[in-house]
Amino acid sequence: MTHRHTIHAQHYGWDNSLAPVAHVAPGESLEFEVQDASGGQFSRASSAADVGALDFARVNPVAGPVYVEGAEPGDILRVSVLSFAPSGWGWTAHIPGFGLLADEFKEPALHLWRYDANSLAPCAFSSFARVPLKPFAGTIGVAPAEPGSHSIVPPRRVGGNMDLRDIACGAELHLPVEVPGALFSVGDTHAAQGDGEVCGTALESSMRVALRFELIKQRPLAYPRLITPGPVTRHLDEQGYRVTTGIGPDLMAAARDALRSMIDWLSGEYRMAAIDAYMLCSVCGDLRISQIVDMPNWTVSFYFPRCVLE
Repeated sequence: MTHRHTIHAQHYGWDNSLAPVAHVAPGESLEFEVQDASGGQFSRASSAADVGALDFARVNPVAGPVYVEGAEPGDILRVSVLSFAPSGWGWTAHIPGFGLLADEFKEPALHLWRYDANSLAPCAFSSFARVPLKPFAGTIGVAPAEPGSHSIVPPRRVGGNMDLRDIACGAELHLPVEVPGALFSVGDTHAAQGDGEVCGTALESSMRVALRFELIKQRPLAYPRLITPGPVTRHLDEQGYRVTTGIGPDLMAAARDALRSMIDWLSGEYRMAAIDAYMLCSVCGDLRISQIVDMPNWTVSFYFPRCVLE
């Protein structure tokens, strides 16, 4: 498929005063050249020592912004994900101070991945772990109405760094428009991620992304919404899951307990370092709220796909 233009320009904050780098009419598609979440600071030769030197002013760059003709506040921008062209390599890091168990893992860690960009065959984490791949855009959104520059790290009402792994090929994302032209940007592409991205990073990987833009006029939307083209876990379901739980009155504490139990299980059975189990959980395991009605205690579960290790 031929796309109208390829966007190479990058920026580092949501800001409705940024000049658009391209204009697109509803119904047209664009291709975006997306850098990895480090902004190119990691390479195939990087090590854990480079994690400590990471310049946070350059992390999570996004490609754009793009002005969508006719988009006005109160509209919905409908973004159809057409394709991903991954680079074939990526990284997963534990960045001190970041992640669900940041207080328990204090030292930096970095794992480098190499994968077949054409077949997207499961990618080796070690001699006994292979992770199925599913490329998606971790950061995707439009500019907020509030003036000034806003960090790309937290997600917002207008999208952004949602790390929603099902914004994958064939998905249709709806975003609330707050400024004329919407000012759309995309970045933080991942080759794989579990729900929760628990260590703070996924399989971070640069890639080209093709998207089509359409408008739904004057239908205010409170938060982003998504339509998937089919099943979302088929690439992981084949051999079932290992499941651990956390139970208590605090959802965050229960999530930490469920994750900690899975790390202990994987470390004990497969003799892997706890930090490796933590990063592997971030790339392919899923945090789920199993019940939130049986007061005063809630149940959070962590699902780890058996196909990765068995």
